[in-house]
Amino acid sequence: MDDVLRPLIVVGGSVVLTLLIGWATDLLLRKADERHHETPLWGLLRRARVAYQLVICAALLRGSYEEARVLPDHEVGVGRFLSLVLIGSAAWLAVRIALAVVETSYTRYASTHRERDPARVRRVRTQVTLIQRVVTAVVGVVAVAAMLLTFPAMRAAGASLLASAGILGIVAGVAAQSALGNMFAGLQIAFGDMVRIGDTVTVDGEWGTVEEITLTFLTVRTWDERRITMPVSYFTSKPFENWSRGTPQMTGIVLWHLDHSAPLDAMRDKLRDILRECPAWDGRTYNLTVTDSTPSTMEVRALATAKDADDIWTVRVTVREEMIRWLAAEHPYALPRVNAADAVLPPHLNGHRPGIPGARRVHQHQREH
Repeated sequence: MDDVLRPLIVVGGSVVLTLLIGWATDLLLRKADERHHETPLWGLLRRARVAYQLVICAALLRGSYEEARVLPDHEVGVGRFLSLVLIGSAAWLAVRIALAVVETSYTRYASTHRERDPARVRRVRTQVTLIQRVVTAVVGVVAVAAMLLTFPAMRAAGASLLASAGILGIVAGVAAQSALGNMFAGLQIAFGDMVRIGDTVTVDGEWGTVEEITLTFLTVRTWDERRITMPVSYFTSKPFENWSRGTPQMTGIVLWHLDHSAPLDAMRDKLRDILRECPAWDGRTYNLTVTDSTPSTMEVRALATAKDADDIWTVRVTVREEMIRWLAAEHPYALPRVNAADAVLPPHLNGHRPGIPGARRVHQHQREH
């Protein structure tokens, strides 16, 4: 009878005590979260309650399983299993606590600086993300090493592993050269402020927003919602455009190829009216000039400003579309034409056709026929 009651008392007591401690701790964290809404720390720590309870239960069972005489024929195996569970759950809890502290620090910083310096907030977000991944990787490696050391065979093999550490290090270095290069490139990106999560970049002719940065790869979300995954070493070895570097304000250009008779002054007034009706224009400046000329057309360039890359795209497409629509409706003669086609004269020159060589040829052709 004693052989039956003792294991039930020890195991049941450990489980009940674990549940009570976990409930009490969760209650305290919930009250702290209700009192301090300005920090997410207590709410994030509550997410670690499963790992916390697992650590408590494993520790209680590990310390009392010998007295409970649970599976006495497999005492060593049960002890080793509980040790592995304790190490794994402790590593899980440590990662959860570390991530909660880092995330809380970032949230406080972002809430203070988001309006004044959004670029710096994105930089800190990138660094925090990589720090979280490094902490997780380090804790995971330490936990696995601790688990392996619980096996006597692994401890006995330690001397031989250390003796061959030099040769293995050289082989591993050569084999993992690319991976290590990407890892160091990821750290360089995180703390060198080269590119940050949320930056608008152009790589290999593709325009998009940086969505994720890890120690080995970087993901860019394009404007058509595709994802381009690239090794982080690309951004440390090749040139790329970062539209969010420094201040997010941008100047965009719109080009038209028009007839030489295009009404430039009227186009400047129309550009002003279009921008005033466009919410994406930040009101800083605009301009319209002729930048080039060919025997058949001239190149007209409009400049406009916006507060960021997304808005400058909206400004450009709006100006291009509205200006072409207005020219087609009000000044069709300003649009480029094929040389062999009959010319369409401007309204103010309708009474002076003989003064234009092209019009004289058309007029003479009509008289002859």
